[in-house]
Amino acid sequence: MMRAVWLREFGGPEVLVPGEAPDPVAGEGQVLIDVAHANLTFVETQFRATGLGPFTAALPMIPGNGVGGTVAVVGPGVDPALLGRRVISSTGGSGGYAERAAVPAAGLHLVPDGLALDAATALLADGRTARLLLETVAPAPGARVLILAAAGGVGTLLVQLAVQAGLHVVAAAGGPAKIALAAELGAAETLDYLHPDWTAGTAPVDLLLDGVGGALGRTAATLLRPAGHLLNYGLAGGSWTNIPQHEIDARRLTVHTLRPTPDTVHAATAHVLAEAAAHRLRPVIGRRFPLAHAAAAHRAIESRATLGKTLLDVHPAN
Repeated sequence: MMRAVWLREFGGPEVLVPGEAPDPVAGEGQVLIDVAHANLTFVETQFRATGLGPFTAALPMIPGNGVGGTVAVVGPGVDPALLGRRVISSTGGSGGYAERAAVPAAGLHLVPDGLALDAATALLADGRTARLLLETVAPAPGARVLILAAAGGVGTLLVQLAVQAGLHVVAAAGGPAKIALAAELGAAETLDYLHPDWTAGTAPVDLLLDGVGGALGRTAATLLRPAGHLLNYGLAGGSWTNIPQHEIDARRLTVHTLRPTPDTVHAATAHVLAEAAAHRLRPVIGRRFPLAHAAAAHRAIESRATLGKTLLDVHPAN
């Protein structure tokens, strides 16, 4: 038996309950990972609360969509050379909040030498998302880009990647600590959206990368110049940023959609791992919790008080 965290009903963070679970088995084409860290995302808190989101799993379940650890067992048809290798992997939406996880070997990413396993795990979901966002829009160097939630897991990486691409980054976040972090990461301008008039006096932007949505995203969209670009990739504010079609037409806005494929996701993940190993990209790990405290980790994320990525440390010595 292994230690795990169970979700038996949807609701508040308290529904995440530590307990025991049978050890998973590496099936055909799979490996078994001894998990060192589990990667937490805001989407997972939304799924836990409502059952809605990109994951599909019957209750009871062990949640968790991404892990980093060491390959302990290889299943039939898998190269035994993977044994003992440090890896990160998505789990498909379940099984991550546990001491061991069975995942397809084809989806593994080897952690480069010189990159800590916790840093690699922190890059798993957010790093590929940040890379794919910039690839989707491909703004020209010098463009003004407004990044919402710039101190979050995706946002902190977006700021760095956008600066490296030669963009003029306008980072929006909530509170002095968050905007200070965005500035430290290279943002040319910072906006504190806890202030009611947070957009006042800001020059128009060419691109809005919006991981918040709701009323905040709608306000941010007023900063788009005519013929500007918008890419929504999250709805932490409760809904997607909704701009009426007549306004899109009148302002000649282009609304982009993120449409990743398995190949682009794999390439984006490999890119950010290599950049981090070369010390050109720094994942910010703001909070970490032991496995049994997954409920507290979800509360921290939902409080909007966290900076960067929040991790569960399962076997952090690995």
